[in-house]
Amino acid sequence: MSNDQLSQDVIYQDTIPGASHWSMVIPAGKILAVTDIEGGANVSMLFYNPRNLLERYNAPDTLKCQHTFKLTDGHCLYSDMGRIFCSIVRDDTNWIDSVGGVANKQKVADKWGIRNYQSDRNAWLQNGHDSLLVEVAKYGLGKRDLAANINIFSKVKTDDEGNLEFVTAHSKAGDTVELRFEMETLVVFSTCPHPMNPASEYPNRSVSIALSDAPKMTSDDKCLNSSDENGRGFENNRRYNLQRNLHHRCSHAHHTENQGA
Repeated sequence: MSNDQLSQDVIYQDTIPGASHWSMVIPAGKILAVTDIEGGANVSMLFYNPRNLLERYNAPDTLKCQHTFKLTDGHCLYSDMGRIFCSIVRDDTNWIDSVGGVANKQKVADKWGIRNYQSDRNAWLQNGHDSLLVEVAKYGLGKRDLAANINIFSKVKTDDEGNLEFVTAHSKAGDTVELRFEMETLVVFSTCPHPMNPASEYPNRSVSIALSDAPKMTSDDKCLNSSDENGRGFENNRRYNLQRNLHHRCSHAHHTENQGA
C-alpha cells in the first residue's frame, strides 16, 4: 500500500512518543502501519486473542514453520493455537528482530543510568519490560503473560561464530512496517529502546501509527503462499471465524425467539 493510498483510507492515526506504551483491539481486515519518524526507533510488540487472552503470539512456531530467523514482508505471525494473528505485508527495513526480547529496569540502569518519573517526568528512562507490563495490566494480564516479542525497526544478526549482534542504523526516518490482521487481535507495544542497542545516550524515538482497511486477499497473496504452513494457518483462521459466526447467529436467533415468546 502506498503512502498516498494510506493517507486516503486512514481510520485512525496517532504519534506514540519514545519510552511509551500503547494497545488496541484491532479487527480482522485492517492494516496497522507503523512508521519510524526519526530513524533508529524500536517497537516491541505482542499479540493476544481478546476473546481468549490465553491465546497469544508464539515466537518459536512462527519462526519454525516458516523456516526463518528474521521476519519481514511475506511472513505471518502465529498464535500458540496455530492461527495467524497478522501478516507482514510491508517492511521497508527488510528485517524485523524476532529474538532480542526487551530490556528490564536493571539493564536500562546499567546502560543509561537511572531516572524516574517522579523526579524527571517525561525525561525518565523507562524499560521495555515494565512498559509492556503496565499496558497488559489494563486487560488483566501480568508478568506470566509476557511472551517472547518481536522488535519492529531493529535487526539482530549472528556473526561467523554464532554470537548475536545488534545492527546500528538499521531503520531510517520514514521506514514503515504494515501488519494486515487476519483475526481480531489485541496488539500491545512499547517504544522503549532495544536491549542490545549500544547507543551512549538513551535512544528516545517516536513512531507514528495509522489504521486502515485492508484490500481483500487474493489467491496469489505473498503471505499466503510463502510457505505451506501459512496455507494451513489461514485455513485454521477460516474455521475459527466460521465457528464464531455460527455461534453468533445461533445466539442471535435464540435471543430473537425468546423475545417473540
